[in-house]
Amino acid sequence: MRRVLMVSPHFPPDTNAATHRVRLLAPHLPARGWEPTVVAVDPRDYEGRLDPALADLVPPSLRVVHARAWPASLTRRLGIGDLGLRAFTGLLGTCAGLLRRERFDALFVTIYPAYPALLGPWLKRRFRVPFVLDYQDPWVGAWGETVGGGAGGRPDLKSRLSRALAMRLEPMALRASDAITAVSSATYELLHDRYPWVRETPCADIPLGGEPADFDALRRQLRSNPWFDPKDGQVHLCYVGTLLPLGFETLRAVLEATALLGSRRPDLYARLRLHFFGTSNVTTPGAPWRVLPVARALGVADRVTEMPGRLDYLDALTVQTQASAILLMGSSERHYTASKLYPALLSERPLLAVYHEASSVVDVLRGTAASPTARVVTYGDADRAGARVEAIYDELAALVDNPRYDPGAVNWESLREWSAGALAGKLAALLDRVGVAARAGEA
Repeated sequence: MRRVLMVSPHFPPDTNAATHRVRLLAPHLPARGWEPTVVAVDPRDYEGRLDPALADLVPPSLRVVHARAWPASLTRRLGIGDLGLRAFTGLLGTCAGLLRRERFDALFVTIYPAYPALLGPWLKRRFRVPFVLDYQDPWVGAWGETVGGGAGGRPDLKSRLSRALAMRLEPMALRASDAITAVSSATYELLHDRYPWVRETPCADIPLGGEPADFDALRRQLRSNPWFDPKDGQVHLCYVGTLLPLGFETLRAVLEATALLGSRRPDLYARLRLHFFGTSNVTTPGAPWRVLPVARALGVADRVTEMPGRLDYLDALTVQTQASAILLMGSSERHYTASKLYPALLSERPLLAVYHEASSVVDVLRGTAASPTARVVTYGDADRAGARVEAIYDELAALVDNPRYDPGAVNWESLREWSAGALAGKLAALLDRVGVAARAGEA
């Protein structure tokens, strides 16, 4: 059995979205010939909310080693809150200790946070272990260039400095990597455009897959739904996830289509309830509203509720399985893929998806679910989301009129290709390739 050391700073019981990447892949690797050891930050050092039920989803057979991080109460006095920076020395020491004592055939580091990617070059050089860098999101993206932490979501000094630093550090990690994985091909194609020499590095797109066992656990727990009554006769269209700065144009188009529904079909408008959960991606009290101000400006706030604080994972699944339908929205970035796509498909609810035409979400949906189970509206760089309001209105009106789920419209065999187990097989194949190349180099 070959062995892989997987570095995932976020890991259960942490409720951050990044916690699921390795959680989903690692348990399925032994069946593909790879025994994983996960290195994660000690739960005592997370700032966000912890969910013990999420930790229960991790199989007891999976080995997890915890690394300590500098206390946020101390580092934030210096203006440092990033978990990757706080935990860097702890992760480095823990990984080095494991590699010193035990044999590992590969090192896998997932980002976000991004700074632990720099563990790869050092550990590879010191212990001669092949290094795979995994992208859940771009390291260098729109942050600091077109969006940031300034007024109105504009770039400010801190976001610009963060981007400038990323531009200097990312090539260091990439040059040391023996392979690159990403949640979509568009993510590593951005790397090809920025660093043409990366084209020589093996790449694989491994989306965030779905785990049917999570739904089995949900059924055993019978979690309550305090947010809406799924049996009240209304059509509850639910969106679960962060609303990114570049996603506001898509949001506005959806709400403008809702306003059209109010003027053209008031009978359907009266039945609709739009719920937005976890839009701020923070768990602290007083999270900022992101959807309601737009809804008020467009005159549809009477149909909209927003809970900006992030939901725990199993609560999010509860919302999706009890919704009348699920709303999925992308952003103006081509690489954008939804971490909730596969859970949404496994929730067995009708979907309304509004995405950039180049997003991998569009291809997956068209290959796995047909209308009316999955209603898809696309936009592009020229024909932007704001120009697609009429198309969104047509699909929204049809959905509210008949929120029907047809299991026969789902290609379940195709959907299995996107399960966590199948995607772990794809990762194992890449690890095999990296291991063969490393042995050939040593010979």
